Amino acid sequence: MSIAPSAKKPGFSLLKRVFTFAAPYKKKFYASLLLSVLLAVMAPLRPLLIQMTINDGIKNHTASHFINGPGGFIIEITIIQIVLLLVESACRFWFTFTTASLGQSVVKDLRITTYNKIVHLNLSQFDKTPIGTLTTRTINDIESVNDIFSDGLIPIIADMLSIISILTYMFWVDYTNHTHLTLVCLAPFPLLILATYFFKETVNKSFVTVRNAVAKLNAFVQEHITGMGLVQAFASEKREQSKFSNINKDHRNANIKAIFAYSVFFPVVELVSALSIGLLVWWAAKESYASSLLPGGNDPNAANNTAGIITSFILCLNLLFRPLRVIADKFNVLQMGMIASERVFKVIDNQDVMLNQSTYRPLTMAGSIEFKNVAFAYVEDRYVLKDISFKINAGETLAIVGHTGSGKTSVISLINRLYTINSGRIAIDDISIDEYDLDFLRSKIGVVLQDVFLFSGSVLENVTLRNNSIGREEVERAAKLIGMHDFIVQLPGGYDYKVMERGATLSLGQRQLLSFVRALLYDPSILILDEATSSVDSESEALIQNAIDKLIRGRTSIIIAHRLSTIRKADKIMVLDKGEIVEMGSHEELMRKEGAYFQLNKMQFGFNKNNQES
Repeated sequence: MSIAPSAKKPGFSLLKRVFTFAAPYKKKFYASLLLSVLLAVMAPLRPLLIQMTINDGIKNHTASHFINGPGGFIIEITIIQIVLLLVESACRFWFTFTTASLGQSVVKDLRITTYNKIVHLNLSQFDKTPIGTLTTRTINDIESVNDIFSDGLIPIIADMLSIISILTYMFWVDYTNHTHLTLVCLAPFPLLILATYFFKETVNKSFVTVRNAVAKLNAFVQEHITGMGLVQAFASEKREQSKFSNINKDHRNANIKAIFAYSVFFPVVELVSALSIGLLVWWAAKESYASSLLPGGNDPNAANNTAGIITSFILCLNLLFRPLRVIADKFNVLQMGMIASERVFKVIDNQDVMLNQSTYRPLTMAGSIEFKNVAFAYVEDRYVLKDISFKINAGETLAIVGHTGSGKTSVISLINRLYTINSGRIAIDDISIDEYDLDFLRSKIGVVLQDVFLFSGSVLENVTLRNNSIGREEVERAAKLIGMHDFIVQLPGGYDYKVMERGATLSLGQRQLLSFVRALLYDPSILILDEATSSVDSESEALIQNAIDKLIRGRTSIIIAHRLSTIRKADKIMVLDKGEIVEMGSHEELMRKEGAYFQLNKMQFGFNKNNQES
């Protein structure tokens, strides 16, 4: 799965796909568009009322149609402006709230869709993609998609409508009063357009760098906080701090470039705004002075009208520059939201998932397992398993031994379809595992790994994996069977004791025993134990071995162990080397052969042919 941003700018098809997530909320979408139209229509009304107040109410006193005279006219105009201001404020509030609510609704659905895809990805994707990167896609990038609605497309449409409305009003005033003030005011606009273009391009490049830096920061922090024990154990704090400082410096520099662009752009906008107002006043004064020199000049009504027009145009320019000041930034927000959505859709479109198209769910599963000519590679043709064939009868125990990298863990990862085999066939109860419903298949296979993962939450929640169908009584019964009940009830809060992330407050042996309780609760037909005793002390090993004996009773079991003393009772022992089966048989049979298994025992226990351990 590629995680780099696309070199080309996202287009209309991507925006259209984003808006498919808004389809369930089309009422909010149409409401926001309607409100944007209303706000645009109301935008020039206040300048118009101000113009009427100055020209008709204050200067010309032509309000005879109002019963209270000029003073009553001004009061009524003021009341109308107050009402208009309240209505406009209410509309703007609902517009902001509706667009933000629409964005958050889309973000909720998009985040659920993304997370649902992530939990169904093949494990190979997690081998190739840093966890921090997927965290960025699920949280930061999707939050940027919200900006498409709250600060992007819909607000841009509203601002554009407002600009069109204001300009229409200004040209209408010019037309009815035979002036050219609008063109005079717009004379500095080419400078603003040029500044807006450079601002948008500069900020866009900076934002792309910022997003990449954020992804790197998340990946680095996630990885190093998880492995902080190792960092401190090897006194690597300074080296890792130096690496983090460099990544953080890149993030800061990218933000500073964006800040510099803002620092230049906004003063330019203010300069153009002041220049437009200055040109407006200069031109109006020049025209007024020129008309006074003409025969029949000095028309007081014309002068009074000019005062009202100038005042309303100044208000119009302020209303015009307010959206222009931020519209370039909103275009950048829109583009960054689309770039973020493109990254999110790359996760959603990832087809490297374990397909669950089968529906076979038998009432019972005996648990016999057969590998027939199975070959498997994590990467292309670099096979870690080569032509593996073996069979375990229902209820039997198979132990797998071999040097590190021989393919032991790969064998057990294929049984519950965490990975897809390249060739061959794996069958359970003589039925290919591809024909089983995936959820059913995995529910019938219990897995206890060497590195037990516990989530933040109570002991009860970690054992049941928040499965509400499992009662506390069942958990206590399983814990008593494993020998963990007395330990759990001694914890503060007992089964409600809060386990820290990854089970940091529990010992390795305690975490291991909790995973046995978890496996027993789900009553699997097949049990897989991956080096469950390799990293615990002798006392914990005895407890775990006792738990293993109880767990495997009556179940098909596969045990991977480095400590060969724990697997002597297995019905079959399979020795792997470089992805191939080199020996298979019982402990006694393999010891008599004096082959690879005999050599492993010899290295571990230090005996010779004349002094074999039984």
